[in-house]
Amino acid sequence: MYNPRTGTWANGMLEKLGLPVNLLPAINPPGTIIGRLLPRVARETGAGEIPVIVPGSHDTASAVAAVPATGPDYLYISCGTWSLVGVEVKEPVINEQTLSLNFTNEGGVGGTFRLLKNVTGLWLVQECRRTWERQGEALSYGELTALAREANPLTAVIDPDHPAFLNPEDMPAAIQGYCRETGQPVPQTKGEIVRCALESLALKYRWVLEKLESILGKKLPVIHMVGGGTQNELLCQFTASATGRPVVAGPVEATAAGNLLVQAMAMGEVEDLAAAREIVRRSFDLKTYEAEKTGAWEEKYEAFVKLLAW
Repeated sequence: MYNPRTGTWANGMLEKLGLPVNLLPAINPPGTIIGRLLPRVARETGAGEIPVIVPGSHDTASAVAAVPATGPDYLYISCGTWSLVGVEVKEPVINEQTLSLNFTNEGGVGGTFRLLKNVTGLWLVQECRRTWERQGEALSYGELTALAREANPLTAVIDPDHPAFLNPEDMPAAIQGYCRETGQPVPQTKGEIVRCALESLALKYRWVLEKLESILGKKLPVIHMVGGGTQNELLCQFTASATGRPVVAGPVEATAAGNLLVQAMAMGEVEDLAAAREIVRRSFDLKTYEAEKTGAWEEKYEAFVKLLAW
């Protein structure tokens, strides 16, 4: 419906589909002040008739605005239940390669675009935990991560985006079944299953990284992970090791921070996106993970890529 090259509605296409284009509202970029809070709402909330400002939307655009990058060449991973893995570009990248790989161009802050791919995230672990809780074994995420840390490394891997993991009734059984059907050792313990999921996510991030580098024709030397998934230190470390790149993790509440900073930019309190990211770097505790034991990851990555065709 939207033409990212012109920044307007794709009226020609919509008219051919018989859709009434006159119903479509104006398109406002992030940081646009579109009015003030209605008096009734202002009274009810006690907020006053404050400006209403368009943020980066939806939430990933705000999260990427809060990526504490110092330059343009980086990969971001907005990680939570799902993982949005991509880069920030000045112009949309629309070609046969991005189409075949199912990459999307989504609007960003400051006239940017986010060339990205949607990847499953910690949904895998969340659903495992839900299954075990239903079976009477309630463990915290911290406890599950600790068990995964003690499990043997790189024993079996899965394609996190395989249809088998979209919404299974029993996620641990689905992971075990995938490993069994692909001729791999079958993870048995909770730690082995969670480790398999986390290592597989890290390998899928690498796959997306390599595809983006091919599309852009340049190397992305650093990875920024933001969002709730950064609280899983094991996933952050696995991502650094799988990709061979340093991973800068944080902030956890990137979406809220990015939303706030876009409002500050609209009000003239922050000059631009670069200044906003400098504020993020000075305001949040960030942790950097360096690659470890990359040889073992290289070997497993070759097997992982073959699985993607399964």
